[in-house]
Amino acid sequence: MSKTIHPIAGAIALMTILSFWLSTVWSETFAGEQAVTTVKDLIPYGFFILFPALMAAGGSGFQLGKKMRGPLINAKKKRMPFIAANGILILIPSALYLSFKAQAGTFDMAFYGVQVIELVAGAVNITLLGLNMRDGLRLSRRRTARA
Repeated sequence: MSKTIHPIAGAIALMTILSFWLSTVWSETFAGEQAVTTVKDLIPYGFFILFPALMAAGGSGFQLGKKMRGPLINAKKKRMPFIAANGILILIPSALYLSFKAQAGTFDMAFYGVQVIELVAGAVNITLLGLNMRDGLRLSRRRTARA
């Protein structure tokens, strides 16, 4: 069951984070304050998709990783604390703060400072999750080749 859940949940989590990031960049670059406010308002609601996907990916990955050894699985395990810490300490608080500021119509230096931090931290998590997905695909190909 974990072999099925893990890639699906991981892909949902990655696509959700990527959609947050891309919608932020798009609204800030090409749209007005109303679009930015809408995006910042909706992102916390996206947590209702993201959190279960991350929990399912993490739990199933932990189960799958118990039986596995090697450099790819070690790399995935080393990335996960950084991904989790980045999300919990930077991305979630930033999203909530930016949503609050956008709803108030306060697009000041603090808003844009946190926005930059959120975009950088988001890009880091997208990269790390992408690397984990790449390594997971390599691991699954090796398991298939052995079978």
